Amino acid sequence: MIKVEKYLIGSESKPFIIAEMSGNHNQSLERALEIVDAAAASGAHALKIQTYTADTLTLNVHGEGFDIVDEGNLWKGRNLYDLYNEAYTPWEWHKPIFDRAKELGMIAFSTPFDDTAVDFLETLDVPLYKIASFENTDLPLIKKVASTGKPMIVSTGMATAAELDEMVRTAKENGCKDLILLKCTSTYPATPENTNITTIPHMSELFDVQVGLSDHTMGTGVAVAAVALGATVIEKHFTLNRSDGGVDSAFSMEPAEMKALVEETERAWQALGKVTYGPTEKEKASLKFRRSIYVSQDIKAGDTFTEENIRIVRPGYGLEPKYYPTLLNKVAKKDYLMGTPIKFEDLI
Repeated sequence: MIKVEKYLIGSESKPFIIAEMSGNHNQSLERALEIVDAAAASGAHALKIQTYTADTLTLNVHGEGFDIVDEGNLWKGRNLYDLYNEAYTPWEWHKPIFDRAKELGMIAFSTPFDDTAVDFLETLDVPLYKIASFENTDLPLIKKVASTGKPMIVSTGMATAAELDEMVRTAKENGCKDLILLKCTSTYPATPENTNITTIPHMSELFDVQVGLSDHTMGTGVAVAAVALGATVIEKHFTLNRSDGGVDSAFSMEPAEMKALVEETERAWQALGKVTYGPTEKEKASLKFRRSIYVSQDIKAGDTFTEENIRIVRPGYGLEPKYYPTLLNKVAKKDYLMGTPIKFEDLI
């Protein structure tokens, strides 16, 4: 279990749900605070933003790689610098956003993209850090964040097992004691067919860490299934209304959907329980609804048990059905009224 402020994250606690604001504030602090309010009202446990500027992420140039031309890309036709300039969260907004989240009982933290962001977030005393999927091979950044000694959540994205091994070792060797990996598909939105959540238990065993899901699919189904496979953390992009637009709105959850996610993932976690056979305490009262052997016609002593005078019916207060063939053609030693359960002594 990993303790972060008032929350325990791990298999013995309900899934830890992170609402990712990203650029859905649409460059309005008022809207950003409304997103915080809506996330809290939806039951999310944490509110996450991202800490960068266009200049800390890329160069202000056009050309191959800097202009998005991929078919099917949500941001096709955009220039990286312009896109990040639109999506970034002004650093002076961080404190009011964090303060509002804390007031509402949520953990507030961020994803830094370079050393200056880490230094800035340390001044705000964030309780943990997130590393984005595209940055998980940036080992200098991993070292910097690990050196804070705070828990780290890292999206795995396109990383190979070898790259993840290098990242995990780097984090642990540089001061990170609590590490959580998030299975992540780095397409926006992602499809269930391309999510491969069966990797979650394998990744947990391979790296001996907790594993969750950074989910870019629509709806709650993939996240619920991930919890069933052992995910302890679920991260989803969050907005007030997809129709309001915004750089990430197309694959973000709305408040009612986030509320459903919180509820359904908790139900999935509750359902995991433990390996068990036989009736649970709650089920024992239902044993009477099993079938058993009953007298279906009045029987006199000396009569033979037949298919006409004994039957397998509900309730379950008589002998188990498996004894029915043994009873047939035996001689009754006493009188029986219709509706009498046959007991074990009637076999002797």
